[in-house]
Amino acid sequence: MSGIVVVGDVGLDVVARHEGPIPHGGDIRAKVHFTSGGAGANTALWLRAEDTETTLVARIGDDSGGRMVKSELEAAGVRCEFAVDPEEPTFCVVVLVDGAGERSMLADRAANAKFSPEDVTEAALAGASHLHLSGYVLLYPSSRPAALASLAAAKKAGLTTSVDPQAATLITDPAAFLDDVRGVDLLMPNTSELVALTGSSDPEAAKELLDYVGEVVVTAGLDGASWVDASGTITSVPAQPAECVDSTGAGDAFDAGVLAAWLRGESTVEVLRAGTRLGARAVAKVGPQP
Repeated sequence: MSGIVVVGDVGLDVVARHEGPIPHGGDIRAKVHFTSGGAGANTALWLRAEDTETTLVARIGDDSGGRMVKSELEAAGVRCEFAVDPEEPTFCVVVLVDGAGERSMLADRAANAKFSPEDVTEAALAGASHLHLSGYVLLYPSSRPAALASLAAAKKAGLTTSVDPQAATLITDPAAFLDDVRGVDLLMPNTSELVALTGSSDPEAAKELLDYVGEVVVTAGLDGASWVDASGTITSVPAQPAECVDSTGAGDAFDAGVLAAWLRGESTVEVLRAGTRLGARAVAKVGPQP
C-alpha cells in the first residue's frame, strides 16, 4: 500500500473536563489540557499509529502554535504539506468534556477557513494511493473550493478517495453535500450525519447514498459500526468495550483504523474491527490523538 493523503484541519485544542452542568455566568472546576488537534491532524496521527505512510495537507498561521503543531506531527512521522497564512492565526478549538465523556466544541477555524485550491499541490499527492477529506473543509463555504479541488486532483491522479462528513449540524443542504461527494469511493458518516443525509439512523438508509458514492461505512458509537458495499450488502460489528473518558477525536481514530485496514485489502469484518479498535482506544484517554 502506498501512502494516504489527509486533507483537513490542524491546530490547537484546549480540552476542559468538567463534572456537572456549566452554570451560566458562574464558575466550575475542571481539568484542562492543552494539545494539538484538528480532525485532519487527528486522523493523520492515528494512521501513523497504524504504520501507514501519511501526508497531511492543511493551512496554519505564521505563529508559535502553528510551528509547534507542525513540529509535533513531523516528529511522529507525518509529512506536512502546510500553507502558511500571513494574517490569520492557527486554528484553535475549546473542547468541553462532561462527566460522561461527551464533548461540545467552540471552534475558531482561523487559517483553516482560508484553505485554498492552491494549497493542494501535486507534490502533496506524490506517492499516495488514497486521499481522505475531512468534511469540515467541505462544509465551510470559504474552504469548500479547496475541498472540491482536492477530490478532483485525487481523481485525476488515480487515487481512491474517502470523505468523513464530520459535522451533522453543518449539513444544512444534504442534496448539495451529496452532489459535492459524488464519485467518492467511501463515505464515512456517523449516525447523526446519516440522519442529516437520509432522515434515518438505520444503516439500511445508507443504501440511498450508493447513488452517489461507491461504499458507505457508518459508525454508531456504542452500537458498533456497519459497512454497506456497492451491492447494498450490510456487514456490522459491535463496538469494542471501553470506558469513555473523552469522546473527542473518536471518529477520526475510527476513520484511520478503517482506512489503514481497507487499503491493506483486509476483509470487511476486519476493516470494521480495526476502526472500532482505534475508536475504543481514543475514548479511553483525554485528548484526540494517540
